[in-house]
Amino acid sequence: MYKFDSRIRYSETDSEGNLTMMALLNYFQDCSTFQSEDAGVGIRYCLDRDLVWVLNSWQIVPIRLPKLGEKVTIATCPYDFQKFMGYRNFMMFDEAGNYLAKANSIWSLINLKTGRFEMPDDNMLKGYPVEERIPMEYAGRKISVPAGGEMKDAITVLPHHLDANHHVNNGQYVAMAFEFLPEGAAIKQLRAEYRKQAFLGNVLIPYVVAEDTRIVVSLQDDSGKAYAVVEFEL
Repeated sequence: MYKFDSRIRYSETDSEGNLTMMALLNYFQDCSTFQSEDAGVGIRYCLDRDLVWVLNSWQIVPIRLPKLGEKVTIATCPYDFQKFMGYRNFMMFDEAGNYLAKANSIWSLINLKTGRFEMPDDNMLKGYPVEERIPMEYAGRKISVPAGGEMKDAITVLPHHLDANHHVNNGQYVAMAFEFLPEGAAIKQLRAEYRKQAFLGNVLIPYVVAEDTRIVVSLQDDSGKAYAVVEFEL
């Protein structure tokens, strides 16, 4: 299991002094990036081989969001590889070793030149030792989008939405979807399904469905095909 320690910063908290869900997601992203870099199979290694790991889905379950100043440990471990797909857990612990949050994620390795899926090489498999998956209630990758929603104002992809792979970072889709949550909403579970990549200048049209304990945001193109679907269980 790969780990790093941190302390909750003021810039990562909400108006109540608790870690935000977006900051939690960013910690998890950073953790897997640190593991890749430390193992020598990080961003530069992949780009030199015209490869990129693309996130297919997130499932994040907050148990207790830590407060300003709390010391935390963030951890990750791959638990399976199936051909070109990788499966990875994330965890955040408090100082006593109690779970603060758990997450599951599914990734695909893609060749940037051909657009085709590619198997991870021996260095990648060595750099990502497989461990037992953590205990949690695992949700499916696919998110259904109910009818009866409402179209919102379009969002144009700007430079700050992009990551080192020059497409919209997976966390940015979630940040866009957060704008449609009611004020003070308590999130029981966050899921995100990524269906196609968006690039600089693309226009994303939010389609929002609000139910009693569930809000679904589909960020889609003008033909109705989704770039990403985000589901909040409240």
